[in-house]
Amino acid sequence: MTTSHRLLSRIAATLCMLAAPAVFAQQKFPVIPLTAGMFVVQAEVAARDAERQQGLMFREKMGPNEGMVFLFDAPATICMWMKNTYLPLSVAFIDESGKIVNIEDMKPHTTDSHCATKPVRYALEMNQGWFRQKNIKPGTVIGGLPAPARTGQ
Repeated sequence: MTTSHRLLSRIAATLCMLAAPAVFAQQKFPVIPLTAGMFVVQAEVAARDAERQQGLMFREKMGPNEGMVFLFDAPATICMWMKNTYLPLSVAFIDESGKIVNIEDMKPHTTDSHCATKPVRYALEMNQGWFRQKNIKPGTVIGGLPAPARTGQ
């Protein structure tokens, strides 16, 4: 490979890496309303493996009652992390009956694991502090959660 080919390859690779956050940031998922006590959340749904892996990465803002709900095929001890995530978030881990098991605050750009304290079927990410500000605690039931599809994709 000539020097000019190597240079062009490096430039192309760099441009692809720089474009990735913009592509991810613009992708939104289907939105459903969820209820948490008297509050309504407009939650994007991440139901497939690729959607769950992307989550809220590269997002620069999220509305005050917006979030993302992650659906899992079967109850499991789920852990979340914040690599490539710009927003400080709180995550509520939710069991099959819709009850919040535990809530964790997560710092942006970290690979710290934040885990459910027992097997759960859902995780709901909101702007950090949202649950605390609304007095929503473990034991609160989240309404409107969809039944997870068995996609495995």
